[in-house]
Amino acid sequence: MRVGAGMSQEHDPLQAGVAAALAAAAPLNGSPVDLALVFASGAHLVAPEAILEGVHTAIEPDALIGCGAGGVLGVGREIESGTALAVWAAAFEGAGDAEPFQATASAAVLEEGITGLPALSGASGVIMLSDPYTFPTDSVLSVLGEEAPAVPVLGGIASARMAEGGGALFLGEEVCDEGAVAVRLDGIEMLPCVSQGAVPVGRELAITGAEDNLIHELAGRPALAVVEEVIADLSPRERALVAGGLLIGIVVDGGKPEFEQGDFLVRGLLGADPEAGSVAVAAPVRTGQIVRLHARDAASADEDLTRALRLRIEAMGGRAPAGALVFSCNGRGSAMFGVRDHDASAVQRELEGAPAAGFFAAGEIGPVGGRSFLHGFTATLAVFPR
Repeated sequence: MRVGAGMSQEHDPLQAGVAAALAAAAPLNGSPVDLALVFASGAHLVAPEAILEGVHTAIEPDALIGCGAGGVLGVGREIESGTALAVWAAAFEGAGDAEPFQATASAAVLEEGITGLPALSGASGVIMLSDPYTFPTDSVLSVLGEEAPAVPVLGGIASARMAEGGGALFLGEEVCDEGAVAVRLDGIEMLPCVSQGAVPVGRELAITGAEDNLIHELAGRPALAVVEEVIADLSPRERALVAGGLLIGIVVDGGKPEFEQGDFLVRGLLGADPEAGSVAVAAPVRTGQIVRLHARDAASADEDLTRALRLRIEAMGGRAPAGALVFSCNGRGSAMFGVRDHDASAVQRELEGAPAAGFFAAGEIGPVGGRSFLHGFTATLAVFPR
């Protein structure tokens, strides 16, 4: 498998599409482009059809998906605002196939199902880009987790829409204004990498009373009292971290003797009921799950991304990475790290310069504990070995 990535800040959409696509195709050494992903920001969302025309004219990809973005990433750079285009291209060289599709679903997806979804059982992975207003991504991921539990789903929620307010999803040469665009991969090895950018603090606790997203008891005591006790026992540095926003990590796969940083699904604490002693979490919870308080800061996010990327390199067993797709939260970037190009630079450094491209998403899709979830503040990657 060969991968290339290109970027352009050319304001003319047709020229930008051609330039970024040709740069992405250059490392493929003339091999046909089996899959292209396109991420467009700024003035390009006035007429994205021209971008797609440029990409198709330049490299004639067999399959293409993409979306509107608040900012794009690629080749060690991050363009967080303004007009820019990132193109990612892959040549499978006979190793597998990509089947693009558009899916739509209503809020009642559990009862009504998902329209346009191909059978996913047996796929090696799915890359999904969804519209935040017309597609219930979290609920759809729950359905996919039941129907195809072994298939990793990675991607992100579009963080920009068309200039007139409609959705900006790209499928082939068409612009779709609703739902999600995705590609089913067959025979293509895709290694998920989810860096949630949060550090665990305090001790692990067992939920002993819960209902929906409410934790009533932790370790047999009122949940709020236990949370307050854990915070009081933290170091001054840890208390300063949680003062900036308290999070909770929920173990999804409990079949491990010990839990590490990446084993927790990190969610926000929405509030508390002092009279009942309960706390509300931004995820459904159940009795028996293990939880741990988490805090987010730039240093822990930097360390977690580096650790997660190095684990992916180890998982390749000596093979070199061909490239990666990057879906970084639009709350990261220079606002979080105080410097530009943080995530893109880390990816380039840890993946040995392998081509990578992506966008700043309004929510990131990736697996934790063997199931795919919708995240926030994460850097989620699809890493492809050679």
